Amino acid sequence: MLGGGGKDGAMSDAEVEANVRAIVAGLATAGVEVVDCDPALADTAAFCAAYGYDPEDCANAIVVVGRSEPPVYVMCLVLATTRLDVNGAVRARLRAAHPGVKKASFAPGDVTATLTGMAIGGVTPFGARSLPIWVDDAVMQRQRIVVGGGSRGCKVVGPPAMLLELPRVEVVVGLAQQVATAS
Repeated sequence: MLGGGGKDGAMSDAEVEANVRAIVAGLATAGVEVVDCDPALADTAAFCAAYGYDPEDCANAIVVVGRSEPPVYVMCLVLATTRLDVNGAVRARLRAAHPGVKKASFAPGDVTATLTGMAIGGVTPFGARSLPIWVDDAVMQRQRIVVGGGSRGCKVVGPPAMLLELPRVEVVVGLAQQVATAS
């Protein structure tokens, strides 16, 4: 864990958010901002309804575990209107890089919080420590995206090109699938 104010060495929400804000401030990509929000409204649907953002511009950071010995973790960033293809694209990529991976699944919330140091509902690729970050290519097609801010009290908003400034980022074609809509 990164050092910080918590008794176990974990950073507080305020420290995590300050770290994310510092990373964003150092980006070369124009038009990136950190937008404050009510922590009770941090979940995508509530945030969009309260602040007028399009759900199609929101991207969720999801930590996946490749079941092997030792386990392998990756952060995936997909549009909120899509579904991460954990059992197809993600598992195949994990197996290609780590042949011992048998299965892939969503990491439990407590594991995600421990690995990232971030609050669930605020997980972001900005400050994601040493995790590889796989970004679905559909995220890169948006004019702007909204991602977590490390805490539930803010979001990062900007052009998707901002993600390419982060270490360990790889754009992956077909990482997520469109969610079928009722007709």
